[in-house]
Amino acid sequence: MTPSDRDATGLLTRHDQYLQLISPSGERRTDPEYDPWVADIDAAALERLYRDMAIVRRLDAEATALQRQGELGLWPPLAGQEAAQIGSARALRDDDFVFSSYREHAVAWCRGVGPAELLTVWRGSAASGWNPFEHNMAVPQIIIGAQSLHATGYAMGLAWDGSDAAAISYFGDGATSEGDVNEAFVFAASFDAPVVFFCQNNQWAISEPVGLQSKQHLARRADGFGMPGIRVDGNDVLAVLAATRIALDRARRGKGPTFIEAVTYRMGPHTTADDPKRYRTDDELADWRTRDPLARVLTLLGSMGTDSEALERDVATEAGRAAAELRAAVTTIPDPEPMSVFDHVYAEPNTHVARQRDHYARYLAMFDEADAAASDTAGGAR
Repeated sequence: MTPSDRDATGLLTRHDQYLQLISPSGERRTDPEYDPWVADIDAAALERLYRDMAIVRRLDAEATALQRQGELGLWPPLAGQEAAQIGSARALRDDDFVFSSYREHAVAWCRGVGPAELLTVWRGSAASGWNPFEHNMAVPQIIIGAQSLHATGYAMGLAWDGSDAAAISYFGDGATSEGDVNEAFVFAASFDAPVVFFCQNNQWAISEPVGLQSKQHLARRADGFGMPGIRVDGNDVLAVLAATRIALDRARRGKGPTFIEAVTYRMGPHTTADDPKRYRTDDELADWRTRDPLARVLTLLGSMGTDSEALERDVATEAGRAAAELRAAVTTIPDPEPMSVFDHVYAEPNTHVARQRDHYARYLAMFDEADAAASDTAGGAR
C-alpha cells in the first residue's frame, strides 16, 4: 500500500482491487484496515447473514415464478446480489433512511417490509408498496438514479437537524451515467451530506456491459467529486458489511459521503421481460456461479466448526415457509378502487387534483349509465 492509496481523510481506498474478506472458495482473508469493523461477526452472526441471503434468494425465486404464472405483472430478480444487499442493509441503524431502486428486495426484507407490501407494486394493485416512515425506506424508485438526489436531500436535512443518522442510496452501474446521480454527488460532496452511495455493479445495464460506459472502475469516479471510493467484492457479505459500516461511520462524524462499488453479478434477467441469452454467454454465467455469495459463507462456517449441512437444511425449511407466505400474500392483495388513484397525490387538498377526480368520476359514471340502459333494453325485449 502506498500513500496514494489513502484519501485526505485517511480512509483506505480500493480502486484497482477488491476489498475481499471471504474468498470464493470460502477462505477468510485478513485485512488490517477492515477487520476491526467486523470483529463482532462470530459464527452465530455469520449464520444469521447466511440465513438472510438464503431466504431472500428463495423469495426472489418464488416471486419470479408468480410472475411467470400471471400473478405479477413484472418482477426484477436479485439473484446473485444477495451479499451486496444483505451486507449493506445489516450495517444500517433503524433511524437511517434507505432510498433504493427497484431491485433491493433483500434490503426491504431487512427493513421489515412484509410479503404483501413487497408485491403490491408488481401486481399493479398500488402505486407504492409500503409506508416509507414505517420502515425508514422509501418505496422503490423506477426512474433510474432519481433516488440518489432524494437521499442527498434527506441527508442534508439530517445534518441541519443535528442528527447523526445517515441516508443510503442504492443504484446500479448503469445509473452512474445518469445526470441525477452525478448531480447528487456534487451536492453531497459540497455540503458534506451524511449519505452513502451504494452502487451494485452487476456488470449489465440491461443489455449493455459496464465496460461500454466506463473505461475505469466505477469507484474511481468518486475522486472527481472529492469523496472516497471503495471497491468491494459484492459477493462477499462480510466485506460489504465492513465497507458499509466504515462509510456510515464517516457520514455520522460529519465527514461527508462515500461511494461504494460492490462488484457483483445479476444471475437472472434484468426483469422478467428481459432475455439475457441475447447479450451474454453461458460461459460468463458459469464463471460467476463459482463466486456464489451463499456457498462461500457455508464453506467458511464449516471451517469454523458449524454443521453447515444441518444449517443449510434448517434454513431451506425456513425459506420454504417464507416463500409460502409470499405466495399466500398474493391472494390477500385487494384490487384498488378506481378513484383511489387520487388519494395520495398531495398531502394537502389540491384544486387541480380535485377537478381531475370530478372528471374521472363522471367518466366512470358513464359506464354505469350505459349498463343500466342496456339492462332496460334487454328487459323490454323480454
